[in-house]
Amino acid sequence: MADNASEQKGISTMGGNARIVPTTAAAQQHLQDLQGTLAWLKTRGDLVETEKEVNPDLEVTGLQKLMDGGCPVIFNNVKGKPNHKVLTNLFGDIRVVNAMFGWTSDKERTIKLARALSKPLPPVEIAQSEAPCQEVVIENPKDVNEYVVPIRHTALEKELTIGSGIRCISGKQFGDGTDVGYNRMNFRWGNVGTFQISPGSHMWQVVSDAYRRNERVPLTFCFGVPPACTLLAGAAFDYVILPYGCDELGVAGAAQGFPVRVVKACTVDAWAIADSEVVIEGYIDPRDRRFETAEAEADETQGKHHFHPEWAGYMGKAYKAPTFHVTAVTMRKDAKRIIYCLGAHTLDEHNIDTSIREAAMFELCHRMQPGIIQDVNIPYCMTDWGGVIIQVNKRNRLEEGWQRNFLTTLLATSQGMRVAIAVSEDTDIYSLDDVMWAITTRVNPQRDILNPTPGGRGQTFMPAERMTAGDREWTASNTRYEGGLGIDATVPYGFEEDFMRPVYPVDRVRLEDFFSKEQIANVKGRLEGWVALLAKTGR
Repeated sequence: MADNASEQKGISTMGGNARIVPTTAAAQQHLQDLQGTLAWLKTRGDLVETEKEVNPDLEVTGLQKLMDGGCPVIFNNVKGKPNHKVLTNLFGDIRVVNAMFGWTSDKERTIKLARALSKPLPPVEIAQSEAPCQEVVIENPKDVNEYVVPIRHTALEKELTIGSGIRCISGKQFGDGTDVGYNRMNFRWGNVGTFQISPGSHMWQVVSDAYRRNERVPLTFCFGVPPACTLLAGAAFDYVILPYGCDELGVAGAAQGFPVRVVKACTVDAWAIADSEVVIEGYIDPRDRRFETAEAEADETQGKHHFHPEWAGYMGKAYKAPTFHVTAVTMRKDAKRIIYCLGAHTLDEHNIDTSIREAAMFELCHRMQPGIIQDVNIPYCMTDWGGVIIQVNKRNRLEEGWQRNFLTTLLATSQGMRVAIAVSEDTDIYSLDDVMWAITTRVNPQRDILNPTPGGRGQTFMPAERMTAGDREWTASNTRYEGGLGIDATVPYGFEEDFMRPVYPVDRVRLEDFFSKEQIANVKGRLEGWVALLAKTGR
């Protein structure tokens, strides 16, 4: 902590891990709230703004997809929303994300986040009078959609959704821990909306328990939160490292370098993220289940009608879901509140969903046998929860085989994962060409392909898994997991000389000694993909 830190006031009432600690004035202070982050991005030239009017119905996601992988974008003029701005692509460029948190590389990001998973900084509770998100309080709102920005992702779906807010569960509702995550909502009934939950998730665990006890679940839904909280909201199905009752806001604090500020909600027994732009307070009623869309309700069918694209790269389906009953909306008094809108299956969403997952997988393998795991990558084409590539270093003969333990464990503990690949240190896990080369030249199909968990529990987001339901509804209770595919593309220990990659002497020559700058630019401008990587490394 910095010496000139100022002490926050307030006492925890939620029975969790919050404590009173100084607020740091470290270099990462721009991460305390979204407005500070955007101001920092603007000074770096990493923020694009426009005053042109944008329509939340199809235009926001259409523009985001055209700029997929680009820098953050702010729309200052949102059709029908004079009190809001829309932000997108905040996590679209991973280089911007790394700079935002002070990470020098993708590998360092994974290793430092893995440490944050083991060394959380518990959140600090502040007084309600000091919380920016409670400068304006509206109890019992009639229409929640007035205070946020619902969007329609594609022309295939007929209704708008709210999917970019972050739920916050705390205290006894989550084993005295904190949980944050995404849930799509559709407020078809003004102040009551459907609340979709992924089977097996933390929220599923909480709501299932409340259903059995016939109780409601108080929580808050926070919009425009500090970036580290957004990062943790994407952490899902990595519950060996982030189990029920863990402190996800504490991990967010460790990731940003200082505790996340929380505040007691005004109308329910829950915390809100104090530096949010807008907060919806209320409770989940597990027994009040309603259809997500009028179309699904009309024929009372689940898993049939298109609704909201999913992370796997396919259209989602409308289901019957528990309902969220809103008791209050609180917000900053700023003239325009910032709502972070992002399309599903975008690089923006992918980087949110995979950064913590990569770190959790690294940490899991490290705990199993320290020192072997070197790095973890989930490429965009592996779609968030669908796959992973791990890099290992076998230091002696006894460590041969641990890569298979890792593959089996990752497939078994990451619900619904379909592909896990292990490679050696000489393979660049950020180059799919290099990984495919390793698979092509090193995998024995009789010995190196694993299928460890057939018949287990997966996810209904994958059409191939949905097909296991046959002619029944595409719901979790009717589908089965095929077991996933583990691929060991590592070099067998003791045979390193037989798998030695040639290294051309690119470090002993300089193009500048033989060619002009224009000639070098002409040649290098033609190099792309795997050939550019091989030219750089000499392999």
